[in-house]
Formats: sequence, C-alpha cells, structure tokens
Amino acid sequence: MDIRCIDKESAWRIRHEVMWPDRELEYVQLKDDDRGRHYGLFAGERLVSVVSLFMDQDEAQFRKFATLEEEQGKGYGSRLLRYVMEEAQQAGVKRIWCNARWEKTFFYRKFGLLETDRAFVKGGKEYVIMECNMK
Repeated sequence: MDIRCIDKESAWRIRHEVMWPDRELEYVQLKDDDRGRHYGLFAGERLVSVVSLFMDQDEAQFRKFATLEEEQGKGYGSRLLRYVMEEAQQAGVKRIWCNARWEKTFFYRKFGLLETDRAFVKGGKEYVIMECNMK
C-alpha cells in the first residue's frame, strides 16, 4: 500500500466512477483543481482511493474523497484521510473541513470532524459541512 500525489485526471477518474457515475465527467471536475493537491492510495499498482486537499493559509478543505466500491471497508480510505490530515497539520493548518454526504457523517466523526449547522443539497444529495480544529 502506497500513498502519493497524483494528477488531477487520475483523481477525476475515481471521483466519477464512485461519486457521480450517472453524470458526465465534467461534473466531478472542480474549477480550482489546479491549485489543489491530489492524493491517491495504491493497493499494489492499482489506484483505489483519492482525495483532494485545498489549503488556504491556516485552513484546509478536503474534497472529492472516494474509494472504489469494491475496495471499501478495507481501511484504505481511513488510511488516506489520516495521511492527508497529517499533511495539512504539518503545513500549519489549524482547521480542516469538508462537505460530507449525510450518510457518511459517521465515518468523518472517527477523525474528529463534527457537523456544523450548515447543510445543503447538491445533485439531489444532502450534505453537511463538518470540521475540526487541528492540534
């Protein structure tokens, strides 16, 4: 198992397959993808999990976190998220946050993120902003 920076196009492929397979590829592309750091977890040579990190001074948002469906439940996503949170902390980030799908909030709580009172709907899916302060 290996975690490393990847190009945005590799992240798009996994995002599309996992998050929005019924939409066009452009739907998973972010206008600010060029300024983000994209990370991938590889099982052998196969890319199985991706996340993108966007840092702005002492805050960071991770976005488009996705693990291939057949690889979920094996700890890959947890390992990748832990790695990215450590990277953010080492870069001086004090607060990290994400737009979490409501049905995934239990997962993010394991990493110290808590729901805020800010929620929204996008593409028919319900989201809540979750955040935590870094130590």
